[in-house]
Amino acid sequence: MSFTIDKQTLDELNLLGKFRQGSIYGLFCQVKTRGAEQLLDHMFRHPLDNAVAINERSSIFRFFQEAKFSFPFDVQQIGMMRDYLDSSAGNSAWLVLVNTLVRKGLAVLMRDERYRKTVQGLQAVIITLNRCNAFLETAAAYEGPYAGRIAAVKEILSDGRLQRLANIDIYQDLPVRILAFYDYLLKNKLHEQMESLLSFIYEVDVNVAVSDVARSRGFTYAIALPEERNVLSAADLRHPSIQDAVGNNLQLYKDSNVLFLTGANMAGKSTLMKSIGIGLYLAHMGFPVAADSMEFSIRQGLYTSINVADNINLGYSHFYAEVVRVKQAAEAVSSGRRMLLMFDELFKGTNVKDAFDGTLAVTEAFAVYRECLFIISTHIIEVGEMLRQYENIRFAYMPTIMNGVHPQYTYRLREGITEDRQGMMIIRNEGILELIEDTPV
Repeated sequence: MSFTIDKQTLDELNLLGKFRQGSIYGLFCQVKTRGAEQLLDHMFRHPLDNAVAINERSSIFRFFQEAKFSFPFDVQQIGMMRDYLDSSAGNSAWLVLVNTLVRKGLAVLMRDERYRKTVQGLQAVIITLNRCNAFLETAAAYEGPYAGRIAAVKEILSDGRLQRLANIDIYQDLPVRILAFYDYLLKNKLHEQMESLLSFIYEVDVNVAVSDVARSRGFTYAIALPEERNVLSAADLRHPSIQDAVGNNLQLYKDSNVLFLTGANMAGKSTLMKSIGIGLYLAHMGFPVAADSMEFSIRQGLYTSINVADNINLGYSHFYAEVVRVKQAAEAVSSGRRMLLMFDELFKGTNVKDAFDGTLAVTEAFAVYRECLFIISTHIIEVGEMLRQYENIRFAYMPTIMNGVHPQYTYRLREGITEDRQGMMIIRNEGILELIEDTPV
């Protein structure tokens, strides 16, 4: 069963989008080639759902990070090689030779560019083959999880025809016969091998880029555990896109699978929930996470309700949109999927009494599902007192510290239920009441 996530969750966590401000994809998109960018996009859109595969991928990133590899290929030459292999050559060696002779004649008589592009394309292949051989020799000196991939590419390059091609001097005029021979060979008989070689180069590009981000930002790699363990544990987990973000420790287990989070507005509840969601998503990709350490049981999906908006087109009010969102979550949970679900300020679109009753009822209903993990936040602290009878609900809060009449926020998670009630004090500090009273009617 694959990992599922819907568009709202992707948007709330700002996971995708190369040019979206602060997106997680943009954070890691430091690749140099177009093929690597496509591979990175695929990884982001298809998180893994197998612990072995996740741990294997993260071990490869760690291998590149520890080896401090840099991208060894010429980006322009890679692009020319890609264009060269994508151009047609014909499926007959004799026809390819004739066409090459014709193009050379046209190049002399009419300045036709096709012959020159063919020469440059083959030269790009030669340069790339030599760069690849040099990288493989360097990488082979390290024992690690990438050894199998390196051996597979070495097998491709061990082909005598490719070895002879790599030894051709690109600064000498290429005979038409040689040019036509390799034009036919590379685009026909060795087409799959060339595609595998380019795929390897794109992988190296991604591996170098992701490991560089991990090294520069102090990220680490999560350990994936079997799904039945129902664990999500992290030390100093923080938001990866926030400079100097405050980290928090998190422990959710099968017997303590609901985190009931309280705290004042602006205390950091939403940012904490986003940090957790982003961390879990990156962990399922095998990517580095913004934490000192992390281990997690495989989830089958991630679901958030953090920034629910009304829907004018459907005629939904803010409150009804929240209800629909909770219903969707209930359907996902009742289907038997092991998920992480997070709800920030349930039912804030209605009156306090209904919000109290709704938050209490929904939390009680979700607490029955021990195979899922839940994080539910509210500033209606009275709900927490009504939930203390449930042994699998853990209570934590984001504190507010008053410096005189001015609130300060530590963004550090504490055990228990907050007693902060500074709403009216903040309203008075801003002089809102005086402004209203002084406004002429």
